[in-house]
Amino acid sequence: MNLDINNYILDFSNPIVMGILNVTPDSFFDGGKYNTINKIINHVSNMINDGADIIDIGGESTRPGADHISVSEELDRVIPVILELQKRFDIVISVNTSKIEVIKESILSGVKIINSIYPLNKEILKLIANSNLLVCIMHIQGIPKNMQISPSYSNLLLEINEYFDNQIKRYKKYGIKKNRIILDPGFGFGKSLSHNYTLLSKLNVFSKFKLPLLVGISHKSMISKLTGITKSLYGSIACAVIAVINGANIIRVHDVAQTVAALKIVNTTLSIRK
Repeated sequence: MNLDINNYILDFSNPIVMGILNVTPDSFFDGGKYNTINKIINHVSNMINDGADIIDIGGESTRPGADHISVSEELDRVIPVILELQKRFDIVISVNTSKIEVIKESILSGVKIINSIYPLNKEILKLIANSNLLVCIMHIQGIPKNMQISPSYSNLLLEINEYFDNQIKRYKKYGIKKNRIILDPGFGFGKSLSHNYTLLSKLNVFSKFKLPLLVGISHKSMISKLTGITKSLYGSIACAVIAVINGANIIRVHDVAQTVAALKIVNTTLSIRK
């Protein structure tokens, strides 16, 4: 499975790693850590050298309980960073946003993937349809402010499958071809501990869509609640390995080098199984 973005090929014959770059003061894991352009450049350079295939930039925290920020604030955080990275690195850049103004400027700045936690409105979908961008559809129940207040489902997997099916049809209606779509089941976005581990164990149910599957579990509370260890590298690696064995194509992580090393072992083992 390959995706072509402006003649830049993403090859999913083996799972690939998306490195996280939070340019926010309040993200749950590294908020405020990368607050100067030199720190950002050094961090991104390290992630690329460690094997990241994509850099995912977030200008607004989506942690549980987070509030929205203004358009101008998000633009000020994200666009200068994109422009600096484009000057220095040959890497696929993804932006984590749902604001049309940020998406417009990101397109002009050379971004290749829009990674939104929300379903995008028709104006944004039309805008993306007229570009060569890839777009990620993520499942979420609620919004960050309230999503972890007693999330419940009649049938978790069925409801997420139906959500993906409906959104894929909707995106196609506005001109976005299926081969430009990535799916993300949304670990931690309106899911209980039990929901998250059910998703992890049953990821392969989403293979029916024949689309790249993105998984972001790195250092999330589903790990610390189970292990009692905050910021657990070992837990994050375990989740990444299980996700890939169960069909994930893109692993979104903070710890690029360690994840890349673990996935080399997984990929070699799975290639022998084939």
